[in-house]
Amino acid sequence: MISNAATPEEYINSLPVERKQVVIKLRETVLKNLPEGFAEEINYGMLGYVVPHSIYPEGYHCNPKLPLPFMNIASQKNFIAVYHMGIYSDKKLLEWFTADYKKISKTKLDMGKSCIRFKKIDQIPFELIGELCTKISPQQWIAVYEKHIKRKK
Repeated sequence: MISNAATPEEYINSLPVERKQVVIKLRETVLKNLPEGFAEEINYGMLGYVVPHSIYPEGYHCNPKLPLPFMNIASQKNFIAVYHMGIYSDKKLLEWFTADYKKISKTKLDMGKSCIRFKKIDQIPFELIGELCTKISPQQWIAVYEKHIKRKK
C-alpha cells in the first residue's frame, strides 16, 4: 500500500487506528536508535530513512535525484513491514538478526531480502529493531552500497 502522504505525520495520520500506534512506536524506535546522519522522509510512499544528498551527493543509482535509501517502515495490506538494506547486503548482520530474533520471539521470522514482515502487530520486537538500527552508520552504509550494490559505470 503506497501512500501519497507528503510528510511522516501525514503518513501516520492516514493509517487505520489499529496500526497507527504500532507505526508510531516503530518510528520512535528507529529515530531513537539510528546513528546521526540519516534523515527521515517519505520514501517510496513509506516512512523512509535515507542518507541525504548533503552526506552522499551522488544519491541513489536508480535515480540520482533521490537520496540513498537505507530503511523503511510501511503499513502493508496484511502486515507491518520494516525494510532494512543492511540485512539484505551484510551476511553477518543478517545472521545476527535471525539468531537474536529466534531467542526472543515465539513466532517464525517472516522475511524477504530486506523486508521483515509482522502479521501479528502485538509481537513486534521493538527492542531488537532498535538494536538493528544502531548497527550501521551512514558512512558504513555508503561503503557497503558502493561495494556491493551500486552499479559500476
